[in-house]
Amino acid sequence: MMRSLYSGVSGLQNHQTRMDVIGNNIANVNTTGFKRGRVNFQDMISQQLSGAAKPTEEVGGVNPKEVGLGMTVAAIDTVFTQGNLQSTGVATDVAITGNGFFVLKDGEQSYYTRSGAFSVDRDGTLVNPANGMRVQGWMAQEANGQQVVSTAASTTDLVIPVGSKDPAKATQNVKFACNLNKNTPEILEGASEDDVIKGTWNTEFKIYDSFGNEHMLAVTFRRVVGSPNQWRADVQVDPENADATQTRVGLGTTDGVENSFIVSFDNNGTLQSVSDTAGNVSNPTGEIVLQTSFNVVGANADQDGNPSRQTMNINLGTIGSMRDTITQSASKSSTKPYYQDGYTMGYLDNFKIDASGVITGVYSNGTNRTIGQIALASFANQGGLEKAGENTYMESNNSGIAKIGESGVSGNGSLMAGALEMSNVDLTEQFTDMIVTQRGFQSNAKTIQTADTLLETVLSLKR
Repeated sequence: MMRSLYSGVSGLQNHQTRMDVIGNNIANVNTTGFKRGRVNFQDMISQQLSGAAKPTEEVGGVNPKEVGLGMTVAAIDTVFTQGNLQSTGVATDVAITGNGFFVLKDGEQSYYTRSGAFSVDRDGTLVNPANGMRVQGWMAQEANGQQVVSTAASTTDLVIPVGSKDPAKATQNVKFACNLNKNTPEILEGASEDDVIKGTWNTEFKIYDSFGNEHMLAVTFRRVVGSPNQWRADVQVDPENADATQTRVGLGTTDGVENSFIVSFDNNGTLQSVSDTAGNVSNPTGEIVLQTSFNVVGANADQDGNPSRQTMNINLGTIGSMRDTITQSASKSSTKPYYQDGYTMGYLDNFKIDASGVITGVYSNGTNRTIGQIALASFANQGGLEKAGENTYMESNNSGIAKIGESGVSGNGSLMAGALEMSNVDLTEQFTDMIVTQRGFQSNAKTIQTADTLLETVLSLKR
């Protein structure tokens, strides 16, 4: 009779624990990145009244007689199912789709979270604004003029230098892909001004010097009289100031050449060859690249007192190709130069985060720069993580060591910027569990009441 009392007590206590977990789940129904808990029960040790007996020649076997002594909590699991994603439009909000955790640092202590509600502090560091923990990842390093992220390196704080300068870059390469109309008339000696205009195809393109000053690269094309598939190209930087800029163009060098070249096409209208004014002829195959130089007005002279000159390459495309190459077809002359790699100084105005966690800075001069990449951590047993509060987890003896990597690699999920992962608590499920828990609690209380009534009956036997 006393056994049922204690069984009821264990039932009350452990159903209260289950109710505590359900209450915590419901309290965190709107907590970003929260993962619900789940309580599993198991029975306690049983008292054996008689043991089992094996069959004999006379009778069969006898099962053991055991009385259970109650129940206990088997486990309180954290259920890491995917929560719904909610769009916020905030650039620093990041959600994980799939497995993985963001890595946060408080000094040397590492924490892990599914909540990506981040922001930038006054120093530009990407942090969790609720507690100041710093988001970990890899900062980009410059290599051969490119920003490269090495995810094999140790993680570090991510710094987004909003308002930082992107220095001006002088134009080094210009690419042409225009078509020259095969039916353009030749400009004969004594031609009128109208005929000159009709027989000339002008192209203009903005380029930049090392100060970030803007210049105009003008290339005019005119058919060579008496040569059906040849054009003369005249190159000028800042045509209105041609005497000062002294533009020169040649194959492999600008020494001893003037500012023009002859471009030849084959009978299919594809690029064939180029010759400069010094008699140099282009390579028979591959790309044709002309070197162009001009005086940079306002720059310091060299040690010999000569004006500072800037050199860049003009790429006419690939011999025999029609793709991204200057051509001659019997259709309207089209398109100007389509690419140049110079720019003026700019400031970091904005940034964006892609599905790989790569942070790209957007500068006011139109350039984009890779700033860094957000790291993700995964565990052999994420259910073994210990909750550290503030939506964070810590490694435990049973979680395994954090495996740090980029998204989409080694089982890590992908990222979505401008969104947050919501709690995975299902209120319908929780309220159903609450009813079941309440009934279980009431039933165990009734067990105690009934056992007490039986005891009272025994005590009344003496009366």
